[in-house]
Amino acid sequence: MPVVAGEFDDIRQRLDGIAEELAELAIIRLRESIDAGGTELPIDEKRLTRARRAVEKASHLLADAGEG
Repeated sequence: MPVVAGEFDDIRQRLDGIAEELAELAIIRLRESIDAGGTELPIDEKRLTRARRAVEKASHLLADAGEG
């Protein structure tokens, strides 16, 4: 089945929005840690960053599928 141009645009836009939300949450966790006097990265921030990267990868994979 051929890929239709723009077929994944809606999903990619939603994934991009989720990636932005995850980035914002990670920044909030970092700020909270700094404000509390923390000297190490919060575990939540690390997990949020990994999740954001996975969502960004999914978005890029859909972009690639639309080009092929």
